[in-house]
Amino acid sequence: MSDWFQTLPIWQMGVVVFAMTYLVAGGIVIIITALAKGERARMFKQISAGLLSPLGILFGLMVVFCIGEVLSNFQRANLEVDREASAIRMVVLLAAGFPGEPEKDIRAFVRRHVDEAVSVEWPAMAKQSASLRVPAPGLTEALQFASSLTIKGEEQVTVQREIIAGLENAMDARRQRIILSQSSVNWLKWACLVVQAGCMMIAIAFVHCDNRATAMIATLIFATGAAVSVLLIASHDRPFTGEISVKPDVLLQVRPE
Repeated sequence: MSDWFQTLPIWQMGVVVFAMTYLVAGGIVIIITALAKGERARMFKQISAGLLSPLGILFGLMVVFCIGEVLSNFQRANLEVDREASAIRMVVLLAAGFPGEPEKDIRAFVRRHVDEAVSVEWPAMAKQSASLRVPAPGLTEALQFASSLTIKGEEQVTVQREIIAGLENAMDARRQRIILSQSSVNWLKWACLVVQAGCMMIAIAFVHCDNRATAMIATLIFATGAAVSVLLIASHDRPFTGEISVKPDVLLQVRPE
């Protein structure tokens, strides 16, 4: 789906989805009932109502398939951001093991990373333009600095090792969230879902072609369910885009002052 649609507030997204779905449903009913004259009407009525059940099942399976994918990606994106925040928080706490300037420098590197993640990476991920080729300067410099710390005692050896492990964990979580920011339901899945919904509405209109009011009511009932399904999928399609998206709030919570 296009960026302009994905960035709409939910209510506006709903208006677009429902308007388009009802327009298509109404058009299908009007065309089919207008064609249902004479021999064509008898041919249309010979289409069994039993066809609606398998068509509905197929549409439901497609919806479940798409919703399962987007909700899984959304949950994974949340988990990766939480993991990044937890790793950063651990690094900030462990930095106290190197009091003085080393601790201040580590906190400054972490603060820089959080600021750049919020102000630069999140808008880029929302547009699906974030790239793994662009490094995280704050984490990279923090890792280089932690690796070159002067060790005084066995205790600091352990602290240094844990700081490095935490920074590497944070970098991996960042990589995963950037990868997940590229995820979305591809055009083929959307096309199959739309075609299946169209087939269902056409079949309903055929079955009730001798009564336009009945055909319109039945088709609009299904169209409402289809629009709700599309809205649910579209609103969660991109984990970092739109009103319902993964926010950097947990990173801001662990940002050192």
